[in-house]
Amino acid sequence: MDENEKLPFTAHLEELRDRLIHCAIAIAVGFAISYIFKEKLFQILTRPLIQVMEQGDTLIFTGIPEAFFTYLKVSLLTGILLAIPVIMYEFWMFVAPGLYKNERRLLVPIALISSVFFVGGALFGYFIVFPYGFKFLLGFATETLRPLPSMKEYLSFATKLLLAFGLVFELPLVITFLARLGLVTVPFLKRNRKYALVLFFAGSAFLTPPDVVTQVMMAIPLMLLYEISILGARLFGRPPLGQDRAEPETETEET
Repeated sequence: MDENEKLPFTAHLEELRDRLIHCAIAIAVGFAISYIFKEKLFQILTRPLIQVMEQGDTLIFTGIPEAFFTYLKVSLLTGILLAIPVIMYEFWMFVAPGLYKNERRLLVPIALISSVFFVGGALFGYFIVFPYGFKFLLGFATETLRPLPSMKEYLSFATKLLLAFGLVFELPLVITFLARLGLVTVPFLKRNRKYALVLFFAGSAFLTPPDVVTQVMMAIPLMLLYEISILGARLFGRPPLGQDRAEPETETEET
């Protein structure tokens, strides 16, 4: 809590602009690198689906430019994943003025941990959810119904799931951060566990395809992550805001 609090609103907007530019540059660099390996990356991305398809079946593209734009989007998705450390760092540095000095020292480790959680969530979706989910969805094929997934449809489907799992795996860090600010407490989290469970299943139904398998496979990790969040709030949380209002003033006077 220092002179950053006295900055005008336009200065904060300028800082946000600069950090967004840094994120865009990082994504652009990741995109350029990824585009060199676009065919291999798309092959890796589609492997969970190909492995559960009937022998001889392949993905198709129904529009003339579809394959070209699909490779562009795959490169962009990979570029975002490569830029996650930079994105997380810029995000936490943007909120740094609202933190105490001793808390700002943790920003770099927090940015790294955020990146690990995001990538871990995406990998969980790829290695665990994709195989079972695709096997379930393709199980509706019959002798008269043959699945012909297109490149565009698959990429849209996979991107949505990968980003969703990456974001939901940030739950422990978000809740721990709120606890550190005194906005939530361990008793509050325990008391509202049953409501969180309902929200997890509702959110999973919104973020995943309309089948029970993928919804449950997202909701269960969220339940485990919620329990990790309670542990994080216990270790790093502080009393509610109303109980330590004098703390910032005391620290300011001492500094």
